[in-house]
Amino acid sequence: MEKPTECASLPGAAPDTPESPTPPPLGPQVLPALPAPPGPVDPLAALPPLGPAGPRGAGLWNRNFRYFFVARTVALFGDGMIPVALTAGLLGAGRPASSVGFALAAWMGPLAVFVLFGGVLADRFTPRRMMIIADALRLGGASVLAVAFATGNPPLWAVYVLSSVAGVGAALFQPGVASTVPRVSTDVQRANAVLRVSEALMTMAGPAFAGALVGIASAGAVYAANAATFAVSGACLFLMRLAPAPHDHAVRGTFVAELVDGWREFRARSWLWGVIAVWTVYGFAVLGPMLPLTAVLVTEGHGSGAYGMLMAVNGAGSVVGGLLALRLRPAHPLAAGAVALPLVAVSLVVLALGVPLPVLAAGQLLAGGAAAFWLVMWSTTVQTHVPPEALNRLHAYDVAGSLLMVAAGRALAGPVAEAVGASELLVAAAVVNMGVVAVLLAARPIRRLKRAGLA
Repeated sequence: MEKPTECASLPGAAPDTPESPTPPPLGPQVLPALPAPPGPVDPLAALPPLGPAGPRGAGLWNRNFRYFFVARTVALFGDGMIPVALTAGLLGAGRPASSVGFALAAWMGPLAVFVLFGGVLADRFTPRRMMIIADALRLGGASVLAVAFATGNPPLWAVYVLSSVAGVGAALFQPGVASTVPRVSTDVQRANAVLRVSEALMTMAGPAFAGALVGIASAGAVYAANAATFAVSGACLFLMRLAPAPHDHAVRGTFVAELVDGWREFRARSWLWGVIAVWTVYGFAVLGPMLPLTAVLVTEGHGSGAYGMLMAVNGAGSVVGGLLALRLRPAHPLAAGAVALPLVAVSLVVLALGVPLPVLAAGQLLAGGAAAFWLVMWSTTVQTHVPPEALNRLHAYDVAGSLLMVAAGRALAGPVAEAVGASELLVAAAVVNMGVVAVLLAARPIRRLKRAGLA
């Protein structure tokens, strides 16, 4: 199959393909006044150096990053609507509460299973192409659900199938995110921090908007809005013009061979597989139980309104963590991120102790900030230390492992809490949290790994 070609849109460069937009005129901001040279003039000498996202003087918010930022922001906003839309639609139609769980599982299951294949496909056909296809797939599924809920009571099998389509779309989309960030920004850490802040805000805004829309319209209207977000995302990705990477046209092996090759690349980096191995334990024992136990204990003790407030505070903490990551550039990013993670244990302990609501809110603020800071450090490290030709597949391994272990932890949180007590399980999770931090800081390849560009 012929590989699609993606062309750069570089200010000051002559268009060389029909897709290239007309270059803007070069003004004083691009070409500052220079003293006349004594000899012949090279007309290209005054041009700024070009990076993967255009001239370095363009800063973070260059054309490609703006389109990518909008695409990610509206898609995350749409993803936040899905649980509300499913809950309102199915319960409003008289379906049992268990149907909501099955529908959400039908959405998450394909994401966890097919994300590895999404990583290989992104390497074979370019991440941008796969993300556009994924948005088209999710647009179609959400549109059908919008019509189904607006016109009647859709059968459960149809809801489950269409939810699975959305999950497959997410699996095709997610691997390409990691490799696209370095191609749309020359400052990867700042780009990741800005995207993390946006994600935190959309995590709060999406469900809130969906809840309000359900109140004044219906679940069908929420799915229609959800479909619109994927249309906007796909359009923004289509308008991006990325410079072709050398590996875009590399000779590829079979699908299975590339999957295996991705595993070899994964095993070859001890810091990478070390963090992911530790993180599987963290996802199962800490992140898995955290959400369901927080929901149950806070709702039982303070009401559902208090739980919603705490989740908003956690999102605000994520914004703070992302803003800190915009400012701080530690020489050893993984070590710096690990140092922040004990704050997550604080939130677990205060929840287990049954402290007043303001203290619980402080714990959620600290946990949200610590988690966001770690994620920016981790994402930036992976994107700047892993070769671009392997990045999509390695990111897919990371996502698949995290999703499966967090899902398993959530599923077992209830039965284990009933057997040993919710408070006891939270304390155990806090102990595991501190153990994970100790392992991350004790492992030399992880602790000593320097920020890309440092000797």
